[in-house]
Amino acid sequence: MIVIIAPETSIANETSFVNSFFENGLDFFHVRKYEFSDEEMQNYLNEIDDKFRNLTVLHSHFYLAGEFGVRRLHVREKERIKKPYLDYESYQLSTSVHDVEDFNTLGESWQYAFLSPVFPSISKSGYGNNQTVLNELKKKNNPYVQLIALGGIQAENCQQVLDSGADGIALLGSIWQSSNPLNSFLACRKAVQQY
Repeated sequence: MIVIIAPETSIANETSFVNSFFENGLDFFHVRKYEFSDEEMQNYLNEIDDKFRNLTVLHSHFYLAGEFGVRRLHVREKERIKKPYLDYESYQLSTSVHDVEDFNTLGESWQYAFLSPVFPSISKSGYGNNQTVLNELKKKNNPYVQLIALGGIQAENCQQVLDSGADGIALLGSIWQSSNPLNSFLACRKAVQQY
């Protein structure tokens, strides 16, 4: 499984890239745009092809999901602890964790969870420079939830991540800080398919 997360700062032709990623086999796209107004989020979702909205995951603006045919929501770690996701049981849910022990305690409500940082982050300078979770991946024993590795992942290290026990990868900096986001995605997709 390959997931791409939206960049924090919008880039030119961003949703065109999103549609191209889906057309080339992307599994899920996470819309992480907490700062968007309702109108900005509506405009953004309108630019994602209708046929891909069921593969789109909202990190915020959950109340727009039904209107746009979005069936997937991502609940942040700090929100998950408060258990607001109980209101969203008709949706496919994902979340985030930062150690494998927390991942192993997640219940059947969650389809997958991001575990980070696997490598030093590309998009967040300094994040993961002193400690990563790559070696923890082999300790996963959750029978219900897929572990999606996040942080510093690019085509050159995809296979190492999957060999270490991840069920999939999430991409952010390697895509959006690339001069050609689509080519970067295709390189990662090829590496994963060869696995």
